[in-house]
Amino acid sequence: MTLAGIIAYCDLVAVGVFAASGALAAAEKRQDILGFILFGTITGVGGGTLRDLLLQLPVFWISDVRYLWVCITVSALTWYIAPMLSLRRKLLLWADAMGLALFSVLGCAKALQYDAPWIVAVVMGVMSASFGGLIRDTLLGRESVLLGVEIYVTAALVGAGAYVALVSTALVSPGSALLIAMLAAFVLRAGAIQAGWRLPSYRRLGDGS
Repeated sequence: MTLAGIIAYCDLVAVGVFAASGALAAAEKRQDILGFILFGTITGVGGGTLRDLLLQLPVFWISDVRYLWVCITVSALTWYIAPMLSLRRKLLLWADAMGLALFSVLGCAKALQYDAPWIVAVVMGVMSASFGGLIRDTLLGRESVLLGVEIYVTAALVGAGAYVALVSTALVSPGSALLIAMLAAFVLRAGAIQAGWRLPSYRRLGDGS
């Protein structure tokens, strides 16, 4: 399989994972099945849509409707399965972590495919990984994961940055670079979820803390 084929396949998986996280967030708010599909789709395609608009590319889910069908199918399945899940909050965090790891690298890789400078590609990776979840949480009235003290954006930055570093130095094949960078982002986010990893918080002078 070519690199473009690997990226396209992983992109479908990433959309599905993020759609599941959006649907699980809808479950917290006791939405109906259409609400699940709406928030699953928004979360699944939100980050990639922003990426494509900023790169002035055809929006991926408009040119390839498979992404919409993935969102609809995953969201509907989640609506049926969610009542049987006792740890929905935990599953939401892990689905979000997996989506972040995938999209941070895939967004970066797509930007590089279209000759974006490496720093722009890294920013596209971070935005692809975080924007869908940001829209989801805002519309559902949830506290955004971006505002938490645990590592989130940093994990996306590590994933995108690792991919750029690996492909620019040609230390491994492009396909291996994708997997390694995704794993790096996921491990960092997993540490934040499991062990509470965080960066030092801002402290004002004179506030005594």
